[in-house]
Amino acid sequence: MTDNAFLDAGGERHGAQPGHGHDRRSGMAQTSLPVLMYHGIHADASSRGRYEPVYSVTAQAFSAQLDWLLARGYRSVRLDELCGDDARGGKRVVITFDDGDVSNFEVALPLLRERGFVAEFFVTSDFIGTDGMLTSADVRALSAAGMGVQSHGRTHRYLEDLAPGDLDEELSFSRQVLEQATGKAVDALALPGGRGGERERLVAQRLGYRYLLNSEPGPNRGWHADSYLQRLAVTRGMGMKEFAGMVTWSGIGPRMARMRYHALRLPKRMLGNRRYEQLRARMFGP
Repeated sequence: MTDNAFLDAGGERHGAQPGHGHDRRSGMAQTSLPVLMYHGIHADASSRGRYEPVYSVTAQAFSAQLDWLLARGYRSVRLDELCGDDARGGKRVVITFDDGDVSNFEVALPLLRERGFVAEFFVTSDFIGTDGMLTSADVRALSAAGMGVQSHGRTHRYLEDLAPGDLDEELSFSRQVLEQATGKAVDALALPGGRGGERERLVAQRLGYRYLLNSEPGPNRGWHADSYLQRLAVTRGMGMKEFAGMVTWSGIGPRMARMRYHALRLPKRMLGNRRYEQLRARMFGP
């Protein structure tokens, strides 16, 4: 491998990008970095927010997962802590939420703060103020509480489906709205649906995003800020043993999750994103 390229944790080769005033290749204190991906926190379909049968986690399960992390010495960090030296050391975890469900503010935030944890909330800007989603005041309150407010696109359209001009607008407008709401820089992007690759990475970096997250399961071993961060989807049916295996990237569970992820790439390519999502909705419900 030359000095101008790297392999991400999934083995994909990319070209290196210019630095941003610090060592973009700084190593991490631990051999892996778990990045947890949540959506809404709902007891059931009657809860406030947008219940999703696969990704809506109960408050009890979320609390138990946070307590497991706390008991084992994990410290939650914001994305801007990942590059450069970290004098505090220890085991780090990044907790993320996608979409901007109202439960992120009403349920998740108090549970995080009780334990001294922080999280990054990736908000779809056009969802703000719509039924079941965060309001502008909620977004400001999350930021004021020390949480990260980052971009999940403007409309939640899959970025790889967009024409170049639409892609620029999708990412630029979302960032502008969120920065106006919080008064703070928005420098991280989670790809809607995890869909996107090299084109989307380069456009996002050109527009000023420093941290890019997809939905590929992985431990982020050897990660640096020019590559996508892999994430571990926390689902409603996930037990504590499975959760522990994902966080520590041990046992058969994580490998099976990665195999499922890659197995689904073929039908997604063959059907296209729209037809694939229609099929998924018929299988799992709205």
